Amino acid sequence: MLTMPEILILFVMLNTLFCCGHAQDAALTIEPNLSTFTVGQTVIFICDMKEGTHVDWEYEIKKDGQHFISYNSHPRYTLELLHEAYGAEYQCCGRLRRTNETKCSNKIFFHVQDKPRARLTATTTIIPVEGRVSLTCSVDYASYWKFDWFKDGLLIYSPAEVGNDYESGRTIIVSQGGQYRCRGRRGKVYYTEDSNEVTLEKMLTIKPTVILEPNWPLIYRDETITLSCEIQEGGGTQWTYEWRPTRLNRPPSSREHRISRVTDSGDYSCRGRRDKFYLTQWSDVVSVTVSDKPRPVLSVSPSWLSPGSSVTLRCEIKPPSAGWRFYWYKAVPDLLHKNYSYDLLPGSTAGTEHDSYIIHGQTHTAGYVCRAGRGDPEYHTDYSKVKFLWSADVHPAASLTVNPDRVQHFTSDSVSLNCGGNSTEWRVMMFVKTGFLLACSTWGKMIGSSCYMRMYWENSGVYWCESGSGEFSNTVNITVQNFYDDGVILVSPVHPVTEGASVSLSCRRREQNTLSSVSFYHNDKLLQHDGREELNISAVSQSDEGFYKCQHAGKTSQQSWMSVTAVSRPESSSFPVLLIVGLVAGIVFILLILLCWYRRSKGVTAEQTIHQYENEQHAYSALLHGDISIYERIRSSENSANGQQELDYVNVTSRTQKS
Repeated sequence: MLTMPEILILFVMLNTLFCCGHAQDAALTIEPNLSTFTVGQTVIFICDMKEGTHVDWEYEIKKDGQHFISYNSHPRYTLELLHEAYGAEYQCCGRLRRTNETKCSNKIFFHVQDKPRARLTATTTIIPVEGRVSLTCSVDYASYWKFDWFKDGLLIYSPAEVGNDYESGRTIIVSQGGQYRCRGRRGKVYYTEDSNEVTLEKMLTIKPTVILEPNWPLIYRDETITLSCEIQEGGGTQWTYEWRPTRLNRPPSSREHRISRVTDSGDYSCRGRRDKFYLTQWSDVVSVTVSDKPRPVLSVSPSWLSPGSSVTLRCEIKPPSAGWRFYWYKAVPDLLHKNYSYDLLPGSTAGTEHDSYIIHGQTHTAGYVCRAGRGDPEYHTDYSKVKFLWSADVHPAASLTVNPDRVQHFTSDSVSLNCGGNSTEWRVMMFVKTGFLLACSTWGKMIGSSCYMRMYWENSGVYWCESGSGEFSNTVNITVQNFYDDGVILVSPVHPVTEGASVSLSCRRREQNTLSSVSFYHNDKLLQHDGREELNISAVSQSDEGFYKCQHAGKTSQQSWMSVTAVSRPESSSFPVLLIVGLVAGIVFILLILLCWYRRSKGVTAEQTIHQYENEQHAYSALLHGDISIYERIRSSENSANGQQELDYVNVTSRTQKS
């Protein structure tokens, strides 16, 4: 048993606890039992004093140790959390009505944050053909949410109050295109902010086609191309279009894109969209390869002009491509700007379909240029390099002479090239063996109408004059001995030799003008080897044209071409034809006399006479007009002890033309 002092101490302690409110058997709970609330939510405080009935007590709620809700008779109190400051530590206290004794509950702390916004995510925004897409709705920093779903503004799903993620509506699976959003819900009255919108588009089985116009395998920089997205689906459906690369997607999205100055290669594809949420598949990719602006290659055949021959120009685009029309130009020297201007050739104004052009009647050296165009608007290539048709024939308007007058020269020889003709302004041009077109000033010095040069191996090539009035001179070949070669050169004329004229060829070393015991070759066949210093041809003929070289003491010169100009002769005499006509006329006259005599003597009827006369007149007319005379010039050569003997004669053949 307790002694009196112990009972007294126990009474005092119990009285102290009641008076000071520190009894711990009171309990505070909240609904919902969360550690985090959001602004706008409500919380219910439930205070249980654990003795008596609730009518025996008055209740107050403290916030962070301060009076918050004054004493009242309700053990349950509902608080609307209006802002974040409501997040605090709460405690309830009770006061016994009959004794005013108090006791307080445990403390509960919770946070209050801004009203959350639901977040919607999708596994993909494109629903595959016959496929589905999962949508997930979530709210940060909280749990116990249910989720409502909306499609195109209409509520499509609202779950029950209990269940797992799928039953709570956190995740749904859809197969239709549209605009989707969601929101979180606690209870029946508290909602989060609506989520972001996610647009789902349904993939259709339709696959469009990209059409490239013009459909050339190779497109050049700055050409114009058109890309079209073709959807083979009837019914007049209204489509909008999406392109790759995305730079083509300029609103309004168009079925057709025209790129007026294409600059880069690329891969292009498209798809169509209708009713906002339905897509075709992507088309196959069309690759456009863009190359730098082309420069055609012009060829001239033949490169050296033969009398009476035609000249063929050919313009080639590399690599070959379609759709071109070709334009042909004659190069005109422009001495002021040190280049050429271009004049269109006849019949080339609208271009030619074929990549070749034939020139008839050209008699002198000339330069030509081509370019090509295609498309609408027409796109033009660069001009080709100037290509030359060379002629060795001298003409009065422009001529070139060389001093010393020979084709071959030693390295470091001084040579002058002199222009003459109907102009006061000249330039000397050269096309050297290394493939460059150069002016005299590149290697020498132009003074007036003459070019002075010290020759080197690199100067071997073709030379001609160009006048300020646009004329080209004759062309000459110049060959320069290799700098490492101390051998011999062939002395041969620069200009063509006229048929029937005499010519002398010789061989020389740098330190010797003439050499003995020289072998001369014509087209690589030994022509002379008899100790003579020169090869003399007293009357040059066409058969003497060709390549010549000389050989001395084991040294062989380079070979040079000697051209022979044919002498223009009048047509073969018409005397044989006249003789035949005269003979026929005489025979007819005699026959007429005989017929008249026969008529008188034999009494032949007039009808028979007329008939025979008509037959004979027909034969006479055939001789005059119906025959084709073939003139064949035949040259026979034979060598004799006294030299070469030549014999010319004319063979005349008559062939009756068949009617």
